[in-house]
Amino acid sequence: MKLILETFGALLILFSFLPLIRTHYWWIRILDFPRTQVALFLAITLGLYMYISPFTTFYEVVFAVLLGLALFNEILHIYRFTPFVKVEALRSNLKAPANSFSIMVSNVRMSNKKYEKFLKVVRETDPDILLINEPNQKWADAVRELDKVYAYSIKKPQENTYGMMLYSKFKLVSHSIQFIVEPDIPSFYAIVELPTGRKIDLFTVHPRPPHYDKNTDTREAELLQVAQLAKLTPLATIVAGDLNDVAWSYTTNLFRKISGLLDPRIGRGFFNTYNALIPFFRYSLDHIFYDPAFRLIRIKRLPKFGSDHFPMFLRLNYEPAEAVEQEVPVAEPEEMQEAQEMIDKVMEPEP
Repeated sequence: MKLILETFGALLILFSFLPLIRTHYWWIRILDFPRTQVALFLAITLGLYMYISPFTTFYEVVFAVLLGLALFNEILHIYRFTPFVKVEALRSNLKAPANSFSIMVSNVRMSNKKYEKFLKVVRETDPDILLINEPNQKWADAVRELDKVYAYSIKKPQENTYGMMLYSKFKLVSHSIQFIVEPDIPSFYAIVELPTGRKIDLFTVHPRPPHYDKNTDTREAELLQVAQLAKLTPLATIVAGDLNDVAWSYTTNLFRKISGLLDPRIGRGFFNTYNALIPFFRYSLDHIFYDPAFRLIRIKRLPKFGSDHFPMFLRLNYEPAEAVEQEVPVAEPEEMQEAQEMIDKVMEPEP
């Protein structure tokens, strides 16, 4: 039993500390995802080891300390998404906000055929802005009735699981389909006009995840370029989509600092959206970050409908006069330089 715990514990210690290495290798970056699960297993392993071990050797003491340090490392990454931490994004205090709107983000999973279940969630939620990730042409045809509800849309269905469609009840003053890093991975940019005439920026993204034949350099380059654009634009900005990265990763934190956007989950909960089909292994992959000019009215994870992702829903209000009351994440000069180097490494043409 003791040998089993030591072997399993050594593996967990490795899982905990390997992601601290700044690298794009997929087999390391994928360990950013299960920090909650690793923390749970570490706590169980440490408890059992302390119960059965006589602690008569220096090795046993050191191993227990390493287990404890690994557990602390995991908690250090995820504790901000618990109610024990001060919220980053403040709620609106207005009784009848004039510039309120809702946004729903949903990765429908291209192979999922439960079109009607998805449409039922959309009808019940009735978002003002709807982002769909992973639609192919079959999905585009199946949800065509949305054109009757949403006057404006951007559509780029694809057969490679990186299609994207955006529906809006509000006027899209201008919009474009961009291929920021990879020629088959689209992202959208739109200027949205609220009913009062106020204009806001919206970026939608869906970079590739880490997997056995794909490192994360392109994911990082795309997210950080969007972060730079969000920071430079004069309009209040929202960035939404399936980022294929968890809220507690170094890259996502760097994205927040470079962009200056808020994460409404900090201090409120994980709101894990993937994997909807496997309850134990769930992570926060679908994100909605926004400018401090917005105030939160509601945040909710919506019911599953057959996809491996839960949809995410936010209702916000545009309150630019109150923006200074919210604490904005700020990047240090060395972090800005690091982000630019990560972008340049991918974007520089090969000799």
